[in-house]
Amino acid sequence: METPITVRQLEAIAAVTALGMEVWLRGGWAMDFFVGRVTRPHRDVDWFAWSRDGDRLTAALTNEGYELLAEPPHDRQLDFVRGELNLSFALTDQDQFGHVIVAGGPWAGQRWPDGMLDWPLGQIGDLRCRIISPAAQIEIKRMMPVWVPGMPRRRKDIDDIALIETAVATCREG
Repeated sequence: METPITVRQLEAIAAVTALGMEVWLRGGWAMDFFVGRVTRPHRDVDWFAWSRDGDRLTAALTNEGYELLAEPPHDRQLDFVRGELNLSFALTDQDQFGHVIVAGGPWAGQRWPDGMLDWPLGQIGDLRCRIISPAAQIEIKRMMPVWVPGMPRRRKDIDDIALIETAVATCREG
């Protein structure tokens, strides 16, 4: 299932990972790196990053020819585009107890799922990178329509949840 855009997205994942900052794949690519293969085409590459790294991340990616989009507000998310490549970084912080929280915007300070950033590296082929935990992937996919009123429950999210749950069950059996 390696289309030209998939190859470019995998190259972008490798390049972002090589920047040396703590970043974690989220969304469909996190699922793919958890199950170890590309499961479907992806529109973009979604990440989590620490808000303290936002300026360094912006400098590194704009130096590589990415354009930082004006929206959404940069205190909560950084979206970059270069040609047909779209990279999105949801910014996180930690509260006084070490919990991962939303960095900015109307939900600033709200906790992300416990253990979200504690999962081992995911892998597709020789490419390894940090991913959010499968439990967090499932919770976020289930809760997004609740957290964002008006966002429909998408068929791909239902399918992704089923695939992640099957992979988790297989891991437990193995």
